[in-house]
Order: sequence, then C-alpha cells, then structure tokens
Amino acid sequence: MRWNILGVAVLAAGVFGDTSIAIGATETTRPVVRPGPEVISPASLSLRPKLGPPELAAQPKPAVTPAASNEGFDNWIKGFAARARAEGIQNDTLRAAFNGVQYDSDVIRRDRNQSEFSKTLWEYLDSAVSSTRIANGKSALKKHNRTLDAIEKRFGVEKEVVVAVWGLESAYGSYRGNNDIIGSLATLAYDGRRGAFFEAQLIAALKILQNGDTSPRNMTGSWAGAMGHTQFMPTSFLDYAVDFTGDGRRDIWSDDPTDALASTAAYLSRFGWATGQPWGVEVQLPQEFDYALADRKISKSPRQWARLGVVDMTGRNVPNHGAASILLPAGGQGAAFMIFKNFSVIERYNAADAYVIGVGHLSDRIKGGPAIKASWLRGDRALTFAERKEMQERLTRAGFSTQGVDGRIGPNTIDAVRAYQRSQGLAPDGYASLALLKRLR
Repeated sequence: MRWNILGVAVLAAGVFGDTSIAIGATETTRPVVRPGPEVISPASLSLRPKLGPPELAAQPKPAVTPAASNEGFDNWIKGFAARARAEGIQNDTLRAAFNGVQYDSDVIRRDRNQSEFSKTLWEYLDSAVSSTRIANGKSALKKHNRTLDAIEKRFGVEKEVVVAVWGLESAYGSYRGNNDIIGSLATLAYDGRRGAFFEAQLIAALKILQNGDTSPRNMTGSWAGAMGHTQFMPTSFLDYAVDFTGDGRRDIWSDDPTDALASTAAYLSRFGWATGQPWGVEVQLPQEFDYALADRKISKSPRQWARLGVVDMTGRNVPNHGAASILLPAGGQGAAFMIFKNFSVIERYNAADAYVIGVGHLSDRIKGGPAIKASWLRGDRALTFAERKEMQERLTRAGFSTQGVDGRIGPNTIDAVRAYQRSQGLAPDGYASLALLKRLR
C-alpha cells in the first residue's frame, strides 16, 4: 500500500477522481501503480485523480443500522473526549467542534465500497495531463503569478510544480470537498478500517481549531479528511502549513489559495527540493539496453548514462542535473525517463509513480514543454487485483518467488518478473503485463 503526504493510503484516495479540470468537465482516473515504500505524506485521501484500487483493505465490517451506529457513535465520542483532553484539547474546543456532529454512514460507504479496477498509466495521464488541465493550469499560473513568484522566491520550489500539485489535488481549487472534517474523521475513527490513524487525525484537527486557524464548520474537505486546495491531512497541516498572507491564520480553506500553495511549497522544500533540477527527462534507450539497469537503486550521472547510449528525445546528452536513475513505468514498450532527486521529493507528497509523473509532466506542460513523445501499448489493460495475485502465485510456483502473494507489484515481484523473463528469453523489463500473465498460464 502506498501512502501520501498527509498520511492516508493512496489506494483509497480520490473522492471525486478530480472531477474536472474545467467546471463541468468530468475526468475520472485510476491508474495502475507500482507500490513502493510506505511514506507519510500530506495529501493522503484527497480529491486527486485516483491512483489505485482499495482491494488490499481489510474486509468490511457487517452493516449496522443507523440507529445502532448513532448510539454507539455517541458513546464513542464520550470516551474520545477524555483522550482528547489528555492531548491538551480544551472543553470549549470539543463542544464547538462536535456541535451537531452525527455518524455519517456515507463516509463509511465510501471507505468500504470502492471499485477494484484500475486504469493504466497512460489512461491516468490522459486525464492528469489533459489539454483542459494544462490550459487551466496556465490560466491559474497567470492569475496568481505575483503570489506564486513570491512563494517560489521564499521556498525555492518552481511555481509550475506548485500549480501542478494544485491541479491534481483539487482541479485548481474547484473541488476541495464539502464534508465536515470533524464529522468524517470521527466517523472513520469510530467505525473505519484504520481507527487509530483517523483518531490521530481527529486530534490534530481539534488542535487546528484550538489554534484558531479556522472554525469548526468551515473546516471542510474530502470524506476522508483531506483539506483545502492541495488536500492536506490534519497532521501534515500542523507540521508544514504556513501563514503566507500574514493574517495570523494558516487558512488553506479560503477561496484565496495563497496559504495552501505556500504550504505545498514549504512541504516540498522541507523534503529537499532542488531548485532548477527537473523531476525527470524523457529519454531514448539503445536497442541493446540492459533492462536490469532500470532500477531506482542504480544511479549514474547523465554523462555516464550517455556512454551507455541513453540520450534525450532529440538525441543529445541530458544536461548534468546530478545523479539519476532510469524509470520504465510501463516496461520496455512505453516511455522511459531519467529521474532525478526531485522525483523522490514529489513522492513524499504521494508515493505512486503515476502521480509523480503526472505532477512532473503537468508542470512541464504548464511551462510550455512538449508532450511525452514515446507511444504507449494502448491495447494493453491493467491487471485486476485478482490477476496480480494470480501472477505472484504462478511466478512463485514456477520457481521465481515474489516473497508473498499480496496483489502489490512491488520490488520483489518486479525482480521475480525479470528473472522469469530472462528464463524465457524475453526482454527483462520487469513489467507485470496481461501478456506475461497469459504466458505464465
């Protein structure tokens, strides 16, 4: 399972699937992504295009009647209040925050009933970097250029990157969510699959209210607790949000996106953003390229990669932006990227490769850069969760252990796929495709 900045699983993210880059347009996206290490990030369960299926979640609890839920919920709040007071939350804050709050069965329904099917990376990018989203991003950049220039100067994070995060998280502020955050978090802490996590988020939300950054009923966001223009979870808000307007409040809920955009830049800066370095560059690989080198653990300078025949799409050496790795997000038959340290920094916001590529490529397009030139294997489709587990089982039975069967295509499964491909005389790109599963069958 992958986690993003605000700390919730990416697999459950995407309340509206970024319903639309322009008001009225609807673009829902769920790419297949390769899980990586679990990291805590700020925008965890947000309105961004969906990055993956929730099949890895625990089995849902039996349904309960609304009456039973409300009674149990009220009793839970009484117990929670004592724990909150032990964390320094005052009675006045608790009373104001929980005034009128009720158990929200729709939040639990959303948490437990999400489609298992995913979209491929290219289908995700079709929406994440659509012509509409690019155009709206350029308009947002122009409208808020003075503010974004000041944010870039303060934090060293290019304004186009900040705008790209904004575009993926809430369609440039158009879809910030209207759920009552206290009600949603309390419901999930009481009856959700990750009670301890959501109770910690609820405590953090109460601290935000107690600090005076916003008022209880103005604290709105996604059903899972992500808030504001760039969808911060409460714990990440406490750690990274900034008051850039100087009004004494870190107001990421306002129609004015200043504090939210500055907070996003502050977050990326905190995790080591390198000013002037690209997230990645699309590259061409030589025919004899050793796919084993396409590994995040292997890094070389652009000059060293050039000696191996890896050049940019114009045939020139990639400029020296520092150590880089080669990423093949769709295997040897899709685009290849030379990725730099800033790729890892964006990962701290959301650990899915698809999301990072989406933010990076959208920022490039907003800046006026070209579209990805390589073609994708568009006749392919994403594997379902059951198919991913079947592939792991078949690889392991064939002598290529995936170190477990969990439906996640992580490093162990990729290594197993590569070993199997070598045994079959195939290009060892590590890509877990439908064609490969059919061959295993």
